[in-house]
Amino acid sequence: MKRLTIFFCITASCAVFGTKVMAQTDISMATHWYNRANYNPASIARTDYIYLFTDIRRQWIGVSGAPTVFNVQASEYIHDLHSAFGISLVSDQIGATRAINPMLTYAYRISNERDWSLSMGLSAGVFARYIDGSLFEAENVNDPSVYSDMERIVRPDANVGVELQTTHFVFGLSSTHLFSVSKDSTLFLNSNHRYGYVIYKNTDLDLFNYNIGLQVVNRSSVTVLEGNASVRFKHETGLNTGPREIFDLGLTYRTSNQMTFLFGVNISSNLRVGYAYDQSFLTGYGKNTSHEVMLEYRIPSKAASTCVQCRNTDYWYY
Repeated sequence: MKRLTIFFCITASCAVFGTKVMAQTDISMATHWYNRANYNPASIARTDYIYLFTDIRRQWIGVSGAPTVFNVQASEYIHDLHSAFGISLVSDQIGATRAINPMLTYAYRISNERDWSLSMGLSAGVFARYIDGSLFEAENVNDPSVYSDMERIVRPDANVGVELQTTHFVFGLSSTHLFSVSKDSTLFLNSNHRYGYVIYKNTDLDLFNYNIGLQVVNRSSVTVLEGNASVRFKHETGLNTGPREIFDLGLTYRTSNQMTFLFGVNISSNLRVGYAYDQSFLTGYGKNTSHEVMLEYRIPSKAASTCVQCRNTDYWYY
């Protein structure tokens, strides 16, 4: 255990404090407040159920070649091993380029029952980017400077992170695309990003639960702050089971002059659907909105290999 902890600390330190990075950015998903596994593998250490998550994002509606992102993830926590295992696949299409990023994820969890838990995670896989020059529509097709070839590159990829959860707080640090640290800028690969966040969660009230979060993302000289607040309304289901969340409303603002409105509905205690609407306030992009649809599903503990760790399985914890 001591060696494992030292390994994660060294890896995270090297990733977080790297300075020379590449140009391409991480995928933009407004619903990451529900699921942080894309940028922090430690967050998959969710006990008591098999967790499935998928979302699709259509960005800058009305712009030809605008980004389309598809993301699917699955994970399970094995109580006897104090470990979680997961898989993920991200597809990002923008203009003439497409990126595919399949990953395997592992997280180790240390906990003191209900008071706190500390998880350390690592994702490993490949990052592949394709550029199809034939999709460019040049005014002069005979212009020799117009790129018209098909190229692709496949490289190893890895993310690392840690997350501490207490009764009311979540703290996290992570770094993505570790193999791009200290490498020159390139058109093909994603740059190393560093994430830090804190989330306050309150489930003690009778009528609703609420969450307030703040996140900072850094790559090279670019730093973006993001704040989020959401309220999840609940109702009583009886003397035996207690209250259950039924729907939620959320609002996010980024210092990149973007605002997101989020809405989610609990179809059942283990199935949630959500929608996010992005509005940009950048000059010239105000009319080009973005839309995102999300699906979360939990396979309860009786069907999973682990059981009975959650404080209230009717609540969707962060």
